[in-house]
Amino acid sequence: MMIPRLSRFDYEFPDPRSASSEGIVAWGGDLSPTRVLRAYRSGIFPWYSKSDPILWWSVDPRLVLDLGDLKVSRSLKKSMKKFTFSLDRHFEDVVQHCSRVKRRDQEGSWIVPEMIDAYGELHTLGHAHSVECYEGGKLVGGLYGVVVGGVFCGESMFSLVSDASKASLAFLVEHLSSNGFSFIDAQVSTPHLLAMGAKEISRDEFLLKLEKALKCECSFTAQECDE
Repeated sequence: MMIPRLSRFDYEFPDPRSASSEGIVAWGGDLSPTRVLRAYRSGIFPWYSKSDPILWWSVDPRLVLDLGDLKVSRSLKKSMKKFTFSLDRHFEDVVQHCSRVKRRDQEGSWIVPEMIDAYGELHTLGHAHSVECYEGGKLVGGLYGVVVGGVFCGESMFSLVSDASKASLAFLVEHLSSNGFSFIDAQVSTPHLLAMGAKEISRDEFLLKLEKALKCECSFTAQECDE
């Protein structure tokens, strides 16, 4: 199939249901805040390597974590006692650490410099957020993502010591739950996330779930959610 190219002057996306068998909806355009936020609100996310053009994806199935489904093992509960956490304190450091982690069977990192700049701008504008995990005052794990409505769109996580990324996720879920969020969009399946309660759903089910959650404009830092 012919994958459409996006214009730099038009922020509209094709219907995500028109994605290729691999899940590619479109290519091109840019990573401006307006376009990236429009993508997430449409159930689409950017992912590409250094040698590729910007690729926009809506995979089927989609991995989601409903906040009430989180599974925390006894060993993780024990590990969490040795960690401390913060929100949005070291966003740039978290993204840089994540950029060194390979993802989705891809050679090198998918978090190219343009992506780092784009999410940094989203963070400055209040749309992208991070969780930091510390041991002995040292940053040892964390994650980051983008908030749209009542959804936290998870992008990446890292861990320098055992359980640090899992602990960061558990801390995030508790925080999101207390602020009225609905679920985490985890995009693509990993054994790590499946073991913690995430599940695969069809693209159609995901889009319906997203549409409902977008009606809830939740705050990442305060309990402000008008249902």
